[in-house]
Amino acid sequence: MALVFITGSSDGLGRAAAQSLLGGGHQVVLHARSAERAASIGEVASRASGVVVGDLRSAAQINSVADQVNAIGRMDAIIHNAGMYTERSRGSTPEGHAGVIAVNILAPYMLTALIERPARLVYLSSGLHRGGEGSLADLDWTKRTWDPGKAYAEVVALAFAVARRWPQVLSNAVDPGWVRTKMGGPGAPVDIETGQRTQTWLAVSDDPAALVSGRYWHHLRQEQPAKEATDPEFQDQLIARLSELTGAALPQS
Repeated sequence: MALVFITGSSDGLGRAAAQSLLGGGHQVVLHARSAERAASIGEVASRASGVVVGDLRSAAQINSVADQVNAIGRMDAIIHNAGMYTERSRGSTPEGHAGVIAVNILAPYMLTALIERPARLVYLSSGLHRGGEGSLADLDWTKRTWDPGKAYAEVVALAFAVARRWPQVLSNAVDPGWVRTKMGGPGAPVDIETGQRTQTWLAVSDDPAALVSGRYWHHLRQEQPAKEATDPEFQDQLIARLSELTGAALPQS
């Protein structure tokens, strides 16, 4: 029985993953953006081992989320599920970062650096990451014309960088596909059960196929990610840039 923390688990894929894990006899720590969102989780919350609250667009609240998780205890696995996509403009967080960047890459990076190291890490990404520009010069989109698809790109490289730095941790990235959630919309081709299956399998399975690290997955199958994501130099540059933007250092080993 594993203890798993899932970001963005008040609804959508995160909540579906929580329900799947709870149904399999595992323990789950949920995350909601606000107290109001936490109150809406319903019966899943009553079965969970805890609910942590914090808006991942805020560095101060990310630190609070990490503290809340660490107070519960060491997680066996963390699924970095929270994500944004359909933002029409760059926006601005309390620290002045682009909203999508804050939630999709700064938050998982900071939580990885701040939460006691688990045995497994799973980062949700998207096939859209292959459309990224491969440049870290303007990671926070202060100069480029805003493009939410390209702003979704760096989390795969983060997963691979962690796999290299922490060989004792299984760190993988998952593309769940275009799923029928609030973010994906009712016309999306992938049902929510299929969409959550790969990340929950990677988080808890003892199947030898799941006990790997530094891989990119789609519907229980390994796929080839964008070339930049597999480049150790690009990974190291990304970690350095994320450390600079957040003030959080990722330990080397």
